[in-house]
This record gives sequence, structure tokens and C-alpha cells, in this order.
Amino acid sequence: MDSSKVGFVVSKTVGNSVVRHRVSRRLRHVVRAQLESLPPGTLVVVRALAPAAEASSSELAADFSSALRKVLR
Repeated sequence: MDSSKVGFVVSKTVGNSVVRHRVSRRLRHVVRAQLESLPPGTLVVVRALAPAAEASSSELAADFSSALRKVLR
């Protein structure tokens, strides 16, 4: 069975390297909790926009869940 894979794109528009890495870590944490709900072999790319730097983890989780529901319909 193929495992699902997730990649992250966090560009310089999000902030400096410290901010980008913080956003990446928070996104990884959010996505890790929902990996089991993805069909096997799913490939996902998550692109962080500039507002992600100021968003709370719960806001990131809500946005990701919403986007995932739309894609999996």
C-alpha cells in the first residue's frame, strides 16, 4: 500500500527564514493529524500564503480541513 505524501511550499513572501520555518512546523503538525484520513497514495502540496505567518494553529487547521474536504469531494 502506498503511503500518502505531503509537501510544503513556504516562500519568502511569508516572512524571513525564522517565520517560514515556524509556519512549516505548524503546518506539518496540522497535516500529521489528518494524514490517516487521506486515501492511500495521495500526493498533497500545501502552499502557505503570507497571512499564514499571523494565523493561529487552529486557523491553519480549519483552513486545511476546509481545503481537504473540497478536494476529496
